[in-house]
Amino acid sequence: MTAKLPITLLRGFGQIMLQENAATGLLFLAGITWATPFMGLAALLAVCCGTLTAHLLRFGKENTEQGLYGFSAALVGVALVLFRGHGPFVWLAVIAGSALAAALQHVFIKRKIPVFTLPFVLVTWLLLLLLPVPVEAVSTPLPTVPGGPLIAALVRGFGQVIFQSDLLAGLLFLVAVAVHSRIAALFGIAGALLAAVIALGSAAPETTVEMGLWSYNAVLCAIAFAGTKPRNLVLSLISVPLAVLIGLAWREEFLPQLTFPFVAAACISLLLEHVLHKVIKWGGRASGGGRPAL
Repeated sequence: MTAKLPITLLRGFGQIMLQENAATGLLFLAGITWATPFMGLAALLAVCCGTLTAHLLRFGKENTEQGLYGFSAALVGVALVLFRGHGPFVWLAVIAGSALAAALQHVFIKRKIPVFTLPFVLVTWLLLLLLPVPVEAVSTPLPTVPGGPLIAALVRGFGQVIFQSDLLAGLLFLVAVAVHSRIAALFGIAGALLAAVIALGSAAPETTVEMGLWSYNAVLCAIAFAGTKPRNLVLSLISVPLAVLIGLAWREEFLPQLTFPFVAAACISLLLEHVLHKVIKWGGRASGGGRPAL
């Protein structure tokens, strides 16, 4: 475990966008730290705590070394700094939240339930309710991006997966995915652009589209189903618009949506696929003259 620890930690970062690759994870960490050093520090602390929790509680060597107990923890760390600052209580919450996210991830992994980043979402919502809200900082306008809102949505769509609006961070994240899988990067690009078009067509404010706020869940959906089979394209075309629609219906006054639209859209798409397979299997039995088993 000790010799492989750096690789395991970096894979934890890579798994944020479903990439089991240490180089990808290193670029993710570099992008976060470049854009927001405190978030980079929080993400690193969280991945360490999540991975240590998995090791101490013996969640399984293979899953741990694949980084499966690091990605939700990393997102908890970044999100808490984003929404609650970096005071002492926030750092304690990062430690506790990352351990809890890893434990919750294990519950779903053990039962073979694909929930993606749901542990991050649930743990972050809980901690946001418990932590005091800091004084709101003065926002600075985002720089314009050559190519218009669609290109901005594309680049920042990748960045906002890890809550970064910085253009260089978004580009680093896109390159990081391509390092491990070019097909995943291409699917992510297509997902980001499709989501931006749907959001603009739904009268979403153009500024929010340019910030990538309608694209990042779509990026995750597209990457989750990336591949070369017709199934991959169909599931992406179902989940991406669905994630946008869930995001459009969300009201952020109470809690931020985080990656919940991605989780919900991906799980619904998988459920629809499962139901369709059952229907086709039942239909095949019925057309063959046999009576389907009850």
